[in-house]
Amino acid sequence: MRVSIIGSGVIGMTVAHELATHGHEVTVISDRDHRASVSSVAAAIWFPYGVGRTDRVMAAAATTFQRLVALADDPATGVRMRSGTVLARTAAPDFSYISGVPVVSGVPDGASGVRCDLPLIVTGVYLGWLRKQLDDRGVRLESRSVSAIDDVTDADAVVVAAGLGSAALVGGDPGLHPVRGQVVRLANPGLTDFVLDDDNPAGLTYVVPRDEDIVCGGTDEPHSWDEHPHGDVEAAILARATALVPALRGLPVVSRAAGLRPARPHVRLELLPARPRPVVACYGHGGSGFTLSWGEAADVRRLLESPAIWPE
Repeated sequence: MRVSIIGSGVIGMTVAHELATHGHEVTVISDRDHRASVSSVAAAIWFPYGVGRTDRVMAAAATTFQRLVALADDPATGVRMRSGTVLARTAAPDFSYISGVPVVSGVPDGASGVRCDLPLIVTGVYLGWLRKQLDDRGVRLESRSVSAIDDVTDADAVVVAAGLGSAALVGGDPGLHPVRGQVVRLANPGLTDFVLDDDNPAGLTYVVPRDEDIVCGGTDEPHSWDEHPHGDVEAAILARATALVPALRGLPVVSRAAGLRPARPHVRLELLPARPRPVVACYGHGGSGFTLSWGEAADVRRLLESPAIWPE
């Protein structure tokens, strides 16, 4: 079938990859290059964050985990396996999504944690690799804005994967809202271990070393549309990060950014009703776009290939 996908973030491009790999004719439409999407700002370590952990979503996360582990065998993909610690500061933390890992000691007062290996995505490398995969599979890219689904012609089906822009395309969605995230990236002298501390009482904190830099975050500001990094916020991020990883102290800043996570009480992946052709909504992944991407793409494909959605 001919499928047009609105949105070129990690969800839109992964859906395009899945459909094109299975023989469909795919077009991706977006007014932003992937390098200008919120996906490029993410620390992009596999971790279900800022998303309702339903059974379907966790199944998508598991599918994505396995795919990313396989991709890590090829350095050109930008996927790396990294060891690190996931901290928790609640009485009964839920580590069920990570199996077979021991609780660790030596963590900050009031915290417990697990030591584990997780896939890390070097976003610039990975998104460039993914774009090349689309080119190799004949996926067309149209650089334009879309104000209504009816503006998309010459397609048998449409997938709305436009992040925060999805609400306007589907006729409104009051549950979809931005959650602002700010990061600062430091030069990496050779650190490899990550630390994730989303229960930190001073604010969301993570330290994610990549190939050449270390992503330090972050913020979690619902309903903020501000995409500009702020100095006072950066100073607070660095204070929290260096408290967890003292080796960060004094490292030079190489870049900084802010982005808007497309949050929703639950991920929306469903067929929109009363449409003349199949239209699939696939958005609201919060801070888990990379974590869910391959599983979501497979679910979109299965939905579009289901005979039940097509007229006789």
